[in-house]
Amino acid sequence: VQLQASGGGLVQAGGSLRLSCAASTGTFSSYAMGWFRQAPGKEREFVAVINWSGDSTYYADSVKGRFSISRDNAKNTVYLRMNSLKPEDTAVYYCAAEASGSAYYTDSYEYDYWGQGTLVTVSS
Repeated sequence: VQLQASGGGLVQAGGSLRLSCAASTGTFSSYAMGWFRQAPGKEREFVAVINWSGDSTYYADSVKGRFSISRDNAKNTVYLRMNSLKPEDTAVYYCAAEASGSAYYTDSYEYDYWGQGTLVTVSS
């Protein structure tokens, strides 16, 4: 499975961005999809996950109410809509695929495939 993340960029605090992650595989609809992020000098952290069908999601407390994960299985794509961005949201954002399909896993080691990352910079 190859994953290609896109949509990052520079945005002012309070602004919005939508990240996309396109998968190369026809079995995309069987995977749970997660978003993680890694800020400079920090460890990679969980952001959000969506199950294979799109009817179950889970968010980190730090983004709950501001970020929304969704997927379009017909387009093999998962999205992360980010609203009310804060400078502390600045990070490289990675998408990842998890084979069980469940929106249960929040540790990076539980994910099977990773995209290359897209940089989000939020200015104050």
